[in-house]
Amino acid sequence: MLIFRSYFKETSTICLCRIVPSIFSLLQIQNCVKSRYRYRTLCSVVLQPDRASTCSESVSKPMLEQHQHSGMDPSLYTAPPEVRGMTCLDKEVFSQTVIVPALRVPKEVLNKLVKSLKKVALQRPGIRRVVEVEGSDDERLLLLDPASVSSPSSFSDAEAEALQSFGVPQELQRYELRLTYDNLKSEEVLRAVLPEGQDVTSGFSRVGHIAHMNLREHQLPYRNLIGQVIMDKNPGVTCVVNKTNTIDSAYRNFKMEVMAGEENMVAKVRENGVTYEFDFSRVYWNPRLSTEHERVVALLKRGDTVLDVFAGVGPFAIPAARRGCTVLANDLNPESHRWLQHNCKLNKVERKVTTFNLDGRAFIQGPLKQQLPVMMKGTVSVHVVMNLPALALEFLDAFRGLLDQGHSCDVNLPQVHCYGFSKEDDPQKDVVERASASLGFSLEGLCSVHLVRNVAPNKEMMCVSFTIPKEVLFSRESTQTEAIEEPAPKRQKCAETTH
Repeated sequence: MLIFRSYFKETSTICLCRIVPSIFSLLQIQNCVKSRYRYRTLCSVVLQPDRASTCSESVSKPMLEQHQHSGMDPSLYTAPPEVRGMTCLDKEVFSQTVIVPALRVPKEVLNKLVKSLKKVALQRPGIRRVVEVEGSDDERLLLLDPASVSSPSSFSDAEAEALQSFGVPQELQRYELRLTYDNLKSEEVLRAVLPEGQDVTSGFSRVGHIAHMNLREHQLPYRNLIGQVIMDKNPGVTCVVNKTNTIDSAYRNFKMEVMAGEENMVAKVRENGVTYEFDFSRVYWNPRLSTEHERVVALLKRGDTVLDVFAGVGPFAIPAARRGCTVLANDLNPESHRWLQHNCKLNKVERKVTTFNLDGRAFIQGPLKQQLPVMMKGTVSVHVVMNLPALALEFLDAFRGLLDQGHSCDVNLPQVHCYGFSKEDDPQKDVVERASASLGFSLEGLCSVHLVRNVAPNKEMMCVSFTIPKEVLFSRESTQTEAIEEPAPKRQKCAETTH
């Protein structure tokens, strides 16, 4: 090597680049898998650092340079300043060429090496992390994430060991990568556009083809752009809406505005194997309750009876019917009642579900009261589901003195699953106390409480489950009004959904 160095010092750069391959050819190693790395290493030794790249195999488009310096810039994308404050989306402005680290890998070991380096390989929408090397059929470039790899020392021990075992030097290349709007994540686009220092909201609830967002005041001027970005970055989303008021306690729906896309509010969703269709703008649906629906339905057995006081479009009622239960399902909202019937037919359970369009209290003191005595004489379980967390606990007083004393012997008492919100430090204690107050009977030690989900900071959704005490159901004290009601009770509209 010293002889080669001495000789090369007296030879022009062009001659050097011609002689070095000849030497390797004479040594009969140029076709060896590792020969290209030895070739480049020799070039870097005999040439000055700034000339080394002229001897390495060229990759013109995209441009490839040997990484000789300390670390690469860990930030992959920095938005151009002109996008800040943009309210009308201009995708072309986001295009940018960036430098990412890369490894030159023999094709024959590429697949195995990619698995070993999956934590540091570049993952970016629409970008291939393995690219061809121009002029070489034997090698490929593996693009790396600059946030994870900034220098050869960035590799973990396991990754370094894998590189060594496959004969791949920890020699980083600089690769010019063209990024466009399509390759950016929604958070990157919105962070670049919204005023600096303000919260970036890219989260949403997915309801079929609809993305539902809750924008803050400072984000409203950018709502159309935000909607377009969410739609672009989430396949299948063709409509983005923003809630403009709180949930109406009567019909549990809310006003919304379309931020981007089509104005089709009729969604089709699939939850726990059941298909539902409904007008999202006129009924209540929360995709975050899927696990809770599944939990309660799992408590049911074939032949049980389910009385769903606030049924909505059927997320408890329909799975219960599919499980072999007899279901009475009620909802005050005429639109919810209509879609409940539609979904019963859609899922072929219309013969097992009887639907009602009543105020919750009227349903308890009407159809439920009329049919409960017969149900309680049987051996199967009776479940009452009350999922109206804003008000349901206050509806429990409707069970006080609901039945005559004559039915009180040897009865199969119904089990209640009642939901409520709590902002107290001890939400479990809070919902038990409120349920006890409505019933006029202490449930301490007689119930179970389940945390459903955290709704907001310091606000929990809870479910308290208990068997209605005889002392409540057969009490001589009936419900005293002024009881809380959903808006004015409608006339009873009972319908078996088979017509």
